[in-house]
Amino acid sequence: MDTNALMMPVELDVRVFDELDRLFGTPDLVTPRAVLDELEKLAAGSNGQEGVAASVGSDLASRHCRVVETDASYADDAIVELADRGECDCVVTNDRPLQDRLLERDVRVVGVRGRNTLAVTEP
Repeated sequence: MDTNALMMPVELDVRVFDELDRLFGTPDLVTPRAVLDELEKLAAGSNGQEGVAASVGSDLASRHCRVVETDASYADDAIVELADRGECDCVVTNDRPLQDRLLERDVRVVGVRGRNTLAVTEP
């Protein structure tokens, strides 16, 4: 799961974990340490909805995701590293450039479709 996926519950009113359960049963959710670091920076440095969304996202990641260490310190690069290492079957993100990078590597992408549902895009 990337940063914006973990912020979806506040920013887009998407019940991300319910949607993932609907799509995959009970998935093993992972997120790189770099995503948590990014969420913490956003929560500390942002006012309003973005700060709240980042704070909620950090809490959700701590409760629902297994945090994985990577060599990359930039969140998107860390996610690509996990995909390249085969540590994820798909990635939840709405970040279009990241989606393109993942699809080029034959990694499925889960993103928002419609108002508040998630759908899988196959490579």
